[in-house]
Amino acid sequence: MKVLANDGVSQSGIDALEKAGFEVNTTTVAQEQLVNYINENQITVLLVRSATTVRQDLIDACPSLKIIGRGGVGMDNIDVDYAKEKGLHVINTPAASSHSVAELVFAHLYGMARFLHNANRDMPLDGDTKFKDLKKAYAKGVELKGKTLGIIGIGRIGQATAKVAIGAGMKVIAYDPFIEEVNLELNFFDGQNLRFNIVTISKKEVLKQADFISLHVPAQKGYVIGKSEFELMKDGVILVNASRGGVIDEIALVDAIHSGKVEKAALDVFEKEPKPKIQLLMNPALSLSPHIGAATNEAQDRIGAELASQIISLLKG
Repeated sequence: MKVLANDGVSQSGIDALEKAGFEVNTTTVAQEQLVNYINENQITVLLVRSATTVRQDLIDACPSLKIIGRGGVGMDNIDVDYAKEKGLHVINTPAASSHSVAELVFAHLYGMARFLHNANRDMPLDGDTKFKDLKKAYAKGVELKGKTLGIIGIGRIGQATAKVAIGAGMKVIAYDPFIEEVNLELNFFDGQNLRFNIVTISKKEVLKQADFISLHVPAQKGYVIGKSEFELMKDGVILVNASRGGVIDEIALVDAIHSGKVEKAALDVFEKEPKPKIQLLMNPALSLSPHIGAATNEAQDRIGAELASQIISLLKG
């Protein structure tokens, strides 16, 4: 049986699949050529990440497919229900990248709290001529310790983010329409562990109380954070979105930055990927990354191994 990892897969995943007798192809096939390629090569398993879409027309046109796999959490680029109606298995790896995303959130938070996203731009340009000016400009950083992090969406990634926040000495509050409380276990290098219970509160209260806000929600039709939500936030709040593009109204965000309601924000995802709005790219109050939340070697190894395990279980018993 043949596996096409169209958006790539880790070597750990390839090794496990080949050991089980699968032929793994990591060729990246253009979307418009994908149907012909799958049919000509009798592909059984199609693995994708976020670049490749698997819609109804492809599913109907490729009878050899038995499994569609998504390396990651969200599956908005796959017509999941239709695929299942047609008898295909649809799999993903919801837990494999959680900690990697959480660490990226805190990379952005620490960077913004200490002006690193600005300093890293300005020092190469003016560090030799305006050192004292830059030092003065960036001398009013804040600590995360003791501050309140509001998490919107306390699923796997939200929980991983909460653990990092607790380790950093932050107070964590959370809103989730589907989860009433979570029990978190923090494991330490010497074998000790501590447990924390977080009871979710209303979205309104999270927005009003939080010094920092991190979003961990799936793609949806409307905005999770728009003009009315920004109005509820503390003045000078700092915001991070490493979940899905389109859950924050980006125009309202820019307006909130201009008004001073939002001091800084970090975006790893955008409404218009892969061409984010120019007013975002040029805004000095924004810390930006190109959708790399799950892009660590460790996460990719876990994703590949987990996909391989599911495929082997489904097709080899």
